[in-house]
Amino acid sequence: MTRLIFLGPPGAGKGTQAQALAKSCHIPHISTGDILRQALSARSPLGIKAQGYMDRGELVPDQLVQDLVEERLNQRDTQAGWILDGFPRTVSQAEFLDSLLQKLQHHNVRVVNLDVPDDVLMTRLLSRGRSDDNEEVIRRRLEVYRGDTTPLIGYYGDRQQLVFINGNQSLEEVNAALQKVVAS
Repeated sequence: MTRLIFLGPPGAGKGTQAQALAKSCHIPHISTGDILRQALSARSPLGIKAQGYMDRGELVPDQLVQDLVEERLNQRDTQAGWILDGFPRTVSQAEFLDSLLQKLQHHNVRVVNLDVPDDVLMTRLLSRGRSDDNEEVIRRRLEVYRGDTTPLIGYYGDRQQLVFINGNQSLEEVNAALQKVVAS
């Protein structure tokens, strides 16, 4: 049974790799962005709450994101496994997730950190050509990511759940490394 949490900075390839691995393992790829979009389009009670924050240009509060993650992990298709991408982002979210997974009896969770040097991330993100991807904004996003996620790496490392993958390889080489994690 494959249950993976993907960590990694913007531009590390988390979404791309998570989608490919989820497809090959026949399990859902769960991204918090997708959860929010699905809740909004379904007009679920949680989606309606989230819409209010987003309409005001505010961040969706942790509790609401946690409720959405809980709702998604309670769905039937997650029983055979899942890949979680974009959550948790903080130690408090990781503690919530640990408690939730225990309650749901989802055990043997591995945490994959896609490790990519900042200069490579910068090149990747600038090449996407998005209007909000300029060097200053990217550097700030990487700082925020490192500030939020460094404690997570320690958190999961202390629990012997963390696996580092060199994300500075070809898509195929990263995918092969991830397949080895799944097989182990």
